[in-house]
Amino acid sequence: MRAYIDSDILIWHLRGKPKARDFIRRIQKTDEFELWTGAMQRAEIIFFMCPGEEEATELFLSLFQTAPVDQAIIDTAGGLYRKWHPSHGIDINDAILASTAMHYSGKIFTLNKKHYPMPNILVGKAW
Repeated sequence: MRAYIDSDILIWHLRGKPKARDFIRRIQKTDEFELWTGAMQRAEIIFFMCPGEEEATELFLSLFQTAPVDQAIIDTAGGLYRKWHPSHGIDINDAILASTAMHYSGKIFTLNKKHYPMPNILVGKAW
C-alpha cells in the first residue's frame, strides 16, 4: 500500500526532528507500505528550501515516489476543496493529496488529520 507522506512530516524530518526521522524509518522498514508523497507536497519542499539545502533535500526526497497530478486528480480535488474548505480549512495541496489517495489508493500520514476529513480515504497521524 502507498503511504503518502504529507509535507508537514517531510519538513519536520528536514529540520531534524527525531520523531519525524523515526516515523520515516518505521515506514521504510515495513513491508506494508511504499514511501510516496504528492506532487504538491514535493513542490512545497523544493520551492521553499534554502540555499545550501539542495543536496540534502534532494537526497531525502529520493526516498519517495511522487504521485502524478492529472485532470482527474484536479477535478476531484476541486470538489473536495469546495466541500471541505469551509468547515475544515483544507487548502489546495490537501485537496490534491486527498484526491491522489482516492484515485491511486493508499494512506495519508500527516500531523493534521483535520485537513483530511473525507470519509473515503485512509488517514493516520504520524505521531
